[in-house]
Amino acid sequence: MVSQHGDVSTSLALRGPSSVIGTSGGGSGNGSGNGNGNVPRTTGSHVSSRARRYNRSHAGGSAFVPQNEFPVFSQSGDVEIVVRVSSGHENRYLLHRHTLTRCSGFFEASTSVEWSRAQTVPDHPLPGTAGAIESAQNSGSNGGELARIDDRTGNSNGGKPSSTAIMPFKKRWRYELDTGTGDDDIPMLVQKEESSPAPKPGSIFGGANSSVNSSASRHHHSKSGSNSFFRSVANLSLSAMHTPALSPPSHAEQDLLRDYDNLFRIMYNYPPYLDGINIADAYVQCKSLLTLADQYDALAVVGPRVDHHLLQFQSRLWKQIAKYPISYLRLGYLARSRIIFQESLIHVVGQWPAGERSIRAALPESVLDIIEDKVDELEETVSRIEARLFRLTLTNRSGERVTPATNYLDWLAVSLFRQWLADNTTPPMPPIPERRGQRDTAASRARGGSSSSNASAAGGLLSNGRPGGHALVSVPPLASLGRTYRMLGAGPSADKGYLSHDECKRFLKLTPDLYSRDNLRRFEKRIEELKSMAREVVRPLMGSGLELEMGPGGRDAAGIAYLTCTTCSDRDLPWNYD
Repeated sequence: MVSQHGDVSTSLALRGPSSVIGTSGGGSGNGSGNGNGNVPRTTGSHVSSRARRYNRSHAGGSAFVPQNEFPVFSQSGDVEIVVRVSSGHENRYLLHRHTLTRCSGFFEASTSVEWSRAQTVPDHPLPGTAGAIESAQNSGSNGGELARIDDRTGNSNGGKPSSTAIMPFKKRWRYELDTGTGDDDIPMLVQKEESSPAPKPGSIFGGANSSVNSSASRHHHSKSGSNSFFRSVANLSLSAMHTPALSPPSHAEQDLLRDYDNLFRIMYNYPPYLDGINIADAYVQCKSLLTLADQYDALAVVGPRVDHHLLQFQSRLWKQIAKYPISYLRLGYLARSRIIFQESLIHVVGQWPAGERSIRAALPESVLDIIEDKVDELEETVSRIEARLFRLTLTNRSGERVTPATNYLDWLAVSLFRQWLADNTTPPMPPIPERRGQRDTAASRARGGSSSSNASAAGGLLSNGRPGGHALVSVPPLASLGRTYRMLGAGPSADKGYLSHDECKRFLKLTPDLYSRDNLRRFEKRIEELKSMAREVVRPLMGSGLELEMGPGGRDAAGIAYLTCTTCSDRDLPWNYD
């Protein structure tokens, strides 16, 4: 392909079959040109005809024009990447080192001086520039040869080039996917070094049949490894049409090819191929993509793309996080997503210690430290509010606290409220194991002898089953405390869930002398006053930092009953300290 320039006169020297590809406006058909390099005058129709033929190839039929865009930058790329799976399917890329090193710490380290296995080949400038080299595959026995275009014409030698620029050299890298030999091996890109003079036939950087005619340059380059780059790209495209039929790739291989393609697409600011309809499939794809980005130290580039994609699901995302908070906590950590991480953290802290073992196995210590700090803050807040709840009381008309001596019925209402609060904020006692030597026979248990033996065993055991003389205070899990405080903080229309009319009626019937319709009505009224005061006390625990909309009583369709008042600021994000 020869480009006709209207402002610069160029001369073309071709070696090969005796066919004329094109002539420059600076010379006649016999090779002679104007001494001053001016272009001869032509008619208007001839000029318009040449203008229409601008940048058109005449080398017999349609010519291959190598692309210079993602995923194959044939003119400027210097890093070849081949992702091939065991079934034979593969993805090929020709990318730029400066882009890969900016986005990935793996490529920055592997292409450094210490670890680089770069191949030095001649640089091929863009066609139409000074000293440009084009590859043309001819039908002769000599194979493809290089034609040098030099724009320095119009000299005293009658249009012949006065000098030829020295061919510059550049480094190129090649990576191939190594899937390993075992089932537990993680596929990884490894750098391949071209040990033989001629590149591999499958390489984008050169084909086995391509050669360079070094006589096109004044400085003879005898290195046979500097094969035609542009023709190798054409051969690669042509060979794709003759690829034998392959068996369909497995689901795992499809996922692997998709993840690598998404990784490089994101590096070049292309949108990744991720499911935008099914959030469950989108989560799986984003998780595997983030795992691959973590493997190549590219989370800083891939994370924001994953965050942007998942946040488009909005309410569906919040409900999924409520169902699987631990999974999304890790995903939010890898993607460095403030919203996803915060949403998951609130669910995890509210249900602590549920899932503690899974969190310790899947997340680093920095995340565990943040969770434990938030749990401590929530437990401290709960303890302060619990102490205020137990100090709630009723007063008489003169403003004095009710006592059994001043108003026995009101004092019973306070006693019932405190008893309910104690029962619902204290964890159940664990079963007490029996001591050795004090096991009773089935006959003694049937006769009621087990009560004395269990009582004696309880005096010398801790609440967690360890022998000793002191009892340990067992702290209830936050999830059970959350249900209690959700009931206390429920509105007037929903607070019938505890100390209802039937409960008050059964309680008063325990004292037949006090049970009457008027006393029951007065008793329920005083209980309602205690409930109203309790709602104000627990109000700080009723707040929610979730994006998920909560329903009446702090519940939603997912059935959330634990506390969600945890707050997360920028200083609580673990990647700010990593």
